[in-house]
Amino acid sequence: MKTDVPGDRVSVPRTDGAEPVLSVRDLTVTFADPRGGAPVTAVRDLSFDLAAGEVLGLVGESGSGKSTVGLAVLGLHDPRTTTVTGSIRLGGQELVGAGESALREIRGGRAALVFQDALTSLSPFHGVGAQLAEMYRLHHPGATRAEARRRAAEMLDRVGIPADRVRDHPHRFSGGMRQRVMIAMALMNDPRLLIADEPTTALDARVQRQVLDLLGELQREHGTAVLLVSHDLGVVAGTTDRTLVLRGGVRVESAPTAELLAAPREPYTRALVGAALRLDSAPGTALPTVDDPSPARTFRPRVVERPERWLVEVDDLTVHFPGRRRFPGLRAEPVRAVEGVGLRIAPGETVGLVGESGSGKSTTSRVLAGLQRPTSGRVSYDGQDVTNPDRELRRRLSREIQLVFQDPYASLNPRRTVAQTLDTPLRLHTPLTAPERRERAVELLEQVGLDAGHLHRYPHEFSGGQRQRIGIARALAPQPRLIIADEPVSALDVSVQAQVLNLLMELRERLAVAFLFVSHDLAVVRHFCDRVAVMHRGRLVESTDRDRLFGAPHTEYTRGLLAAVH
Repeated sequence: MKTDVPGDRVSVPRTDGAEPVLSVRDLTVTFADPRGGAPVTAVRDLSFDLAAGEVLGLVGESGSGKSTVGLAVLGLHDPRTTTVTGSIRLGGQELVGAGESALREIRGGRAALVFQDALTSLSPFHGVGAQLAEMYRLHHPGATRAEARRRAAEMLDRVGIPADRVRDHPHRFSGGMRQRVMIAMALMNDPRLLIADEPTTALDARVQRQVLDLLGELQREHGTAVLLVSHDLGVVAGTTDRTLVLRGGVRVESAPTAELLAAPREPYTRALVGAALRLDSAPGTALPTVDDPSPARTFRPRVVERPERWLVEVDDLTVHFPGRRRFPGLRAEPVRAVEGVGLRIAPGETVGLVGESGSGKSTTSRVLAGLQRPTSGRVSYDGQDVTNPDRELRRRLSREIQLVFQDPYASLNPRRTVAQTLDTPLRLHTPLTAPERRERAVELLEQVGLDAGHLHRYPHEFSGGQRQRIGIARALAPQPRLIIADEPVSALDVSVQAQVLNLLMELRERLAVAFLFVSHDLAVVRHFCDRVAVMHRGRLVESTDRDRLFGAPHTEYTRGLLAAVH
């Protein structure tokens, strides 16, 4: 994550005295407690203006109220449980208290919202082209179906999705491609205001750059104002004109982005900037956080060239998925997700697996976790061939190989308390009695920085960083030898990301557990991993130790990935 202030901003806000596109005054958003407790004020007395062609960054930790502001602008809070006061004016029209019919006309037309979670925001039952066309016809009643389809294909092409994917459903796209579909949908009707809520969280550096360039192009062509909600200070540095910092729903400070990042006035802002990882950050050191701005600890690297026995050996791994037959009578070509991959992980070692969206990273990790059968090749764990494991070996693998997922909310059962979540792997994989399992659950929570008081809470009662800690505790429950972490910090703000990375480095050193760390964030990979493997279009193009790869990459593709974050 790079936070150096760039000098090539292209959007120029219009300050000629014209009325701002968006004007917010004394905005306060309060949520009722469904259990009858005291209401929670998520945003308090917030005011700001947003001019045509301007990009305003809204930053802060999880729970600071960033997303609450974006939802309030479009009237998306439930009026039965949420009270919104103050003033929100879009092009002079008051939105607070506006009727649902007026808000429907604005949403997707004059103002659009790009959500963070593209998969849950798109219909799984319709092709992406049909969903874009529907958005166009909703705000252009006189448009024909053919015109709407042409517009949909044009917008998909602008965000880098080939025209022959128009009929595909969302599940056939990678996470990064689904996010591009969401952005295309938001831009369908040339909105005056675009609210982008963490729009590049799931994207690798190259695709992130493409998306941000597209947003810049939209500004130049149409003078669109952008409210960019992001925890990524590198994105904020390279994209925004001004930045507003929130903490606990209250404005901390606001200034031109270059000025704010170079010389933040408030201690909280300085802590946020200090916690942001960069490619020149010293790897393996404890990261500063808001609570601990100057930690002094270095974690030892572990690089093993030839151990006595590799923990994981992957040879010539190939995974093909059935292709979709687009026309009757034509043979469906298989989707070649992984081709001839070879990989090694030593006991206690951390290997980073990087590459663009759709490069095969997650498919490879799913094979290692036993969740996906390979088409061909050999996968060995601790000297045993696990390509087609029997029941006993499968049980051992489910105990010794654990996963930490990208989305800490979706990966936890919302109907189960933390105690129930941690009890399941302990009951399945250990001989502990019920009282012993509860004692072990408390120990696990303490290992990840939580306490016994959290045992009987549900996932929705925690912040994103706390939920990820619970996911890590669940992975540690059966005392695994290998943890596969698939984008475990990409959805977290910089301070919480620093806390989780510090925790993972401490656990790795104390428990000697190995990690396969799947990520598109090269700064995080450089900081955390001992060795790095780079994938491109299903193939492994480079694999070496961390310092060698980041200091002198061998392939043009790796050099391009590194250049995208500079």
